[in-house]
Amino acid sequence: MATLFSPLTIRETEIRNRVMMSPMCQYSAEDGFADDWHRVHLGSRAVGGAGVVMVEATAVEPRGRISPGDLGIWSDEHADALAPIAEFLRSQGATPAIQLAHAGRKASTSRPWEGHEPLQPDGDGWETIAPSGPYPYPDDEPPRTREMDHEDIDTVIDAFRESARRARDAGFEIAEVHAAHGYLLHEFLSPVSNDREDEYGGSFENRSRLVREVTAAVRDVWPDDAPVFVRISATDWLPDRESWDLEESIRLAPLLAEAGADLIDVSSGGSHPDQQLEQPGPGYQVPFAESIREETDVSVAAVGKITDPTHADAIVRNGRADVAALGRELLRHPYWTLEAAHELGVDIEWPVQYRRGRFE
Repeated sequence: MATLFSPLTIRETEIRNRVMMSPMCQYSAEDGFADDWHRVHLGSRAVGGAGVVMVEATAVEPRGRISPGDLGIWSDEHADALAPIAEFLRSQGATPAIQLAHAGRKASTSRPWEGHEPLQPDGDGWETIAPSGPYPYPDDEPPRTREMDHEDIDTVIDAFRESARRARDAGFEIAEVHAAHGYLLHEFLSPVSNDREDEYGGSFENRSRLVREVTAAVRDVWPDDAPVFVRISATDWLPDRESWDLEESIRLAPLLAEAGADLIDVSSGGSHPDQQLEQPGPGYQVPFAESIREETDVSVAAVGKITDPTHADAIVRNGRADVAALGRELLRHPYWTLEAAHELGVDIEWPVQYRRGRFE
């Protein structure tokens, strides 16, 4: 029986435990470059014992940034800035991971603490792209978003491929394709945001085409012995309209596996401001991950208000997910994993510099 502290081997990559630090945007980069903030932020969670430490949504092209403060990997120089971080994470026993992302129509906004307002192309922002025309997330007044043509689609696929190549060369061992939270690939998946009439719109097969092509492009340049993850939103939380839902997520998972994905990182929401999110309690998204795992036999990560070690361990022990992903809890407690091992009675290795602080 697997537990939270059982090693996990995917392909030929061994992860020391089932705790994953979720990618969480810091909005603190200049021109997309990682700096001391990112080194300390990510490095401390590796020191703190997490099995996978994943770099935040990292834009595959400049127009794919959510804000001017987002990380990027659209050039070799950006990858060079990330390489020392990947090396340090590995040196502390964590598996270095990176989320490759494109924000689509949700790009070109100010940082959250600056109001998260749309930035216009004639000011501090830039033109955004999306599967379809104007759409109320964020408010496109005046319109900033252009409907993508086939050249744009080819450019985006190539951008993911080349960014994955750079991430590989920078020393990352897991690449995650971001197809959740209302960003570009999710925008194609959901009929709420995709009303195209070509081979990338309409039917489930067409709406899922781009994420499958992107996943295959990443897999094509990623090492055969290393994993590719895909993060999805299992539901749009829009029960009163045609939208992306758990049934379609279950259909998508094996197709992503065929395209080269090894694990589905299961989140939810983000596609529309009218989403009717259930009152989120501890582990509120775990049932989505569990359903995908049961129905498809594809490995999954569960995320969403997982804070208690016993709860996280039970998720893995009971076969509800293969990995427990923590976000805000690791912002509050960088060394959560070390403390969780103590609470669960598991003896794990501590950094030599910290051993005098071990629990007795």
